[in-house]
Amino acid sequence: MKSFEFELLHVDKRTGARRGRLHTPHGIIETPVFMPVGTQASVKTMSPDELKDVGAQIILSNTYHLHLRPGEELVRRAGGLHTFMHWDRPILTDSGGFQVFSLADLRKVEERGVEFRSHLDGSKQFIGPEESIAIQQALGSDIMMQFDECSPYPCDYDRAKKAMHRTLRWLERCMKAWTSEDQALFGIVQGAFYADLRVECAKEMAKLDLPGFGIGGLSVGEPKEVMYDMLERMMPYMPEGKPRYLMGVGSPDCLIEGVLRGVDMFDCVLATRVARNGTVFTHDGRLVVRNAKYAEDFTPLDPDCGCYACRNFTRGYIRHLFKAGEILALRLNSIHNIYFLTHMMEEMRSAIEQDALTDWAESFYARHGRGNW
Repeated sequence: MKSFEFELLHVDKRTGARRGRLHTPHGIIETPVFMPVGTQASVKTMSPDELKDVGAQIILSNTYHLHLRPGEELVRRAGGLHTFMHWDRPILTDSGGFQVFSLADLRKVEERGVEFRSHLDGSKQFIGPEESIAIQQALGSDIMMQFDECSPYPCDYDRAKKAMHRTLRWLERCMKAWTSEDQALFGIVQGAFYADLRVECAKEMAKLDLPGFGIGGLSVGEPKEVMYDMLERMMPYMPEGKPRYLMGVGSPDCLIEGVLRGVDMFDCVLATRVARNGTVFTHDGRLVVRNAKYAEDFTPLDPDCGCYACRNFTRGYIRHLFKAGEILALRLNSIHNIYFLTHMMEEMRSAIEQDALTDWAESFYARHGRGNW
């Protein structure tokens, strides 16, 4: 694993927020970082060059979806995911565990793995720890995630405990199946919403000296305060010298609160999903550009933003594109939202270096509000 190294460069003296640098075979990642999601080997509506222009350092692709279509062997023959999608920066692949978890009525969880029916054609499928790692190794991502069992919200204690211990057992199997020296494997801390289970899982995983650790099973419908409490309880037991990745979290307020609690990496589809529905993040909060009141608004989406959309187009024009059904509307909103988040993370990295993240966060909230996302 010489290609992977995490440098903890600075810890904010007032909050414990971390400024780091993760070295991978396809480049260096400055942390804390937000990772845009390219589920089908593509961040919806955006080209790789546009992603670079907005400051994306690493993107996430989806093991479950790429396994079903076009299949990992086709991607391998194409030269791996980086070549296939023309992205020469780092890629993280999830394990498929959360997508299988989301199928609910279409799956059957057993110790050997999960039987499920494809959402595409109903065909019977199976993924276990070994299969998940084999798929991810064929895809050729820089960072692979272990196959885990995610508990729903709410969830009773016994069910959460069984899922957490199964996740630990599955991690051991993932590690045995992991043979690629140029790919890192991250474990995933589970335990639902029970602090003692989270702490136990974190302690056990810390013994394994993996390149990094995910935090799964949060942001699944619980109040945000519950998620923040779980992070605070478990963080003291997460290895200090390894990156910490909070999975599936990406609203501006949750990114801030996660960084304040010591998280290094985040991903979420929220930014591009709401963009396609006409909503953008701005320095004054959320803005729905499709609304009629913006028809004759000839100002940028966000006057304080330097993205391509804000430099060249107005709210009135983008609203017109939405009403006319033009694809450019989705593209411009997506470019803006990813730019907003990547540059927000850049500002937080700078604030951490100056031991000033608390002041930065208070200033951000004073202007944007805490819940308008």
